Amino acid sequence: MLTISELFIYPVKSLGGISLSEAEVTDRGFKYDRRWMLIDENNQFLTQRVHPQMALFKLEIGGDGLSVTHPEWGKIRIPFEPVDAQFSEVVIWEDTCQAVSVSREVDAWFSDALGLTCRLVYMPDSITREVDQRYAPKGMITSFSDAYPFLIIGQASLDDLNARLEIALPMNRFRPNIVFTGGTAFEEDRMNHIRIGGTIDFYGVKLCARCVMTTIDQQSAKKAKEPLKTLASYRSREKKILFGQNLIHQGSGFVKVGDPLEVLSTHTEERFIVGGS
Repeated sequence: MLTISELFIYPVKSLGGISLSEAEVTDRGFKYDRRWMLIDENNQFLTQRVHPQMALFKLEIGGDGLSVTHPEWGKIRIPFEPVDAQFSEVVIWEDTCQAVSVSREVDAWFSDALGLTCRLVYMPDSITREVDQRYAPKGMITSFSDAYPFLIIGQASLDDLNARLEIALPMNRFRPNIVFTGGTAFEEDRMNHIRIGGTIDFYGVKLCARCVMTTIDQQSAKKAKEPLKTLASYRSREKKILFGQNLIHQGSGFVKVGDPLEVLSTHTEERFIVGGS
């Protein structure tokens, strides 16, 4: 039996995640997941890949907004409703979409804490951004995620990796939204149509190519060679290191830790088959 064991959201793209016992599924992913994003002076998104110190920001959800804490710069509150609400075009990889500014006070705090000029922007419900159309049907949307609204990883997959490493790594290195227990290592690779809690359908669209972000310790922001060095030895396909699968979905409601995960169909395409899976 496959069972949901952990759920995560990352309200501000590339900052710390929040563990949840239940998560609300909206039209573009879990509620609050990557609805905020830091951008530079050219309106390009900021990422831990370039600025590993972003890992040091920890987040909590409150009644009227987010609380962001930094070990040296203290805490600031981000309201759910932006103060400035001025629209601008922002860039995420190859995508350009609209976003609204949050507040000058928040911008100044993040700029000081990161040591670079930046702004925080928000994606209101009125703005939609389509997922990567190469692997998903038209009309599916996401927030400020890289390309798709959900990432699923099996605990057995991390256990398999950790058995090959000198020092075991936590799941937060891989920033999943959904983690499940049961089954075999990399069982998520082949998941095509799954149902969680008997109510919400998810569809696997693409194995997740991993980058240097997985080598950043989410507590200290220090970089290392692992896990990419080890993963490259048995989880590579077409020069990409693959770990976890991106999902799209149909339906809304809640998923909870402890919910059963049903596999209704599996992939047969070659691109979902990786050595070790």
